[in-house]
Amino acid sequence: MAEAAIILGGGLIGLTQALALAAQGVATHVVERFDPEAMATRGFDGRTSAISSSSMAMLEAIGLGPHLTGTGCAIETIKVLDHLRPGGLDFQSERPGDALGTMYENHLLRRTLFDSAKASDRITLHLGQDVVARRFDGGTAQVELADGSVLAAPLLIAAEGRGSETREQLGITPARWQYDHSAMVSAVYHEKPHDNVAYEIFYSTGPFALLPMLDSDDGRHRSAIVWSVPRDQAPGYMKLSDRGFAAELDKASGGALGTISMAAPRSSYPLGFHHSARVTDQRIVLIGDAGHGIHPIAGQGLNLGFRDVAALTEVLVDGMRLGMDPGDAQLLARYERWRGLDTLMVAMATDGLNRLFGIPGKPASAVRRFGMGLVARAKPLQGFFMDEARGTSGAMPKLLQGIPV
Repeated sequence: MAEAAIILGGGLIGLTQALALAAQGVATHVVERFDPEAMATRGFDGRTSAISSSSMAMLEAIGLGPHLTGTGCAIETIKVLDHLRPGGLDFQSERPGDALGTMYENHLLRRTLFDSAKASDRITLHLGQDVVARRFDGGTAQVELADGSVLAAPLLIAAEGRGSETREQLGITPARWQYDHSAMVSAVYHEKPHDNVAYEIFYSTGPFALLPMLDSDDGRHRSAIVWSVPRDQAPGYMKLSDRGFAAELDKASGGALGTISMAAPRSSYPLGFHHSARVTDQRIVLIGDAGHGIHPIAGQGLNLGFRDVAALTEVLVDGMRLGMDPGDAQLLARYERWRGLDTLMVAMATDGLNRLFGIPGKPASAVRRFGMGLVARAKPLQGFFMDEARGTSGAMPKLLQGIPV
């Protein structure tokens, strides 16, 4: 079976792309420099992802639903607050079981994707391999690996993440800037049940998110945290004892879930933004963070990458059914037009939210709460924001609707 594409990057986006194409009968090579086996077998490290309902529909459509059943925690309500003051917003699913999203531990997602890719006869994995050269001619994309082997296919899909070497080789310079903030992520045990509620609390120093997780095996209530703080303050927070850090989390959450204690290691990373106006070249396409990286304020980064996967899969499969080469410039142009506006709008919306809620002072807070009050009273506006949370806005690819391509 000839492979239609080479996918560089075996992370969450790269493996999902391979599995989405495999579900449509399309074979791929996947090259990953790290060992996904080791990454997938690690225990819980505090990293989680909020998977939107449309992304979940895609994962089910490509056959991953049975493997993920019972491993994620539904988000049924999102509470948005400004400095714990009155006048916040509640977004709530209208029907039982109609979740706004689902929280998964990243290591479980990696394990599911990796096991499914290993089991597929349409995916050839090249693990622990560095790419030493990329070459493109009129008919193929070629990749030379560190072990001397050369892979060839009509299309190269770069899913290498924010530091994409393929993007750099192409000379694509994204618009980018660094925020003066770092994100701290972990998970906590808490005294009260979360009732499937996610909290997004905006402080002028940065947003604080408390996201529901399944109870631990011994029955303790758990939630994930993503806390953005000024970059110069992050090292101090990271040096605190677990008890001291939990006390700071208790203050930031306003005691919403009772007594807090740490349930996982902490990690911290600097926050930045980048957006590539061009995500294709001759026989090359960038997906996920290789093309765009956004602020985690609304938890949409991974879902934006899943939307890339769904759109690219549909474009390639539609073209191949018509007898077109998967690297055909017309197909790549269609993908770029389809995804360009959506990724830009989501990127700028998250950036704008971060800047809006970062304005200090009571007058700014009063204006924000007035605006949230208007949204709370206007059902169409509520519906718009809920559609964004679910990932059901705009021109949706079939896979995001749960429909095979």
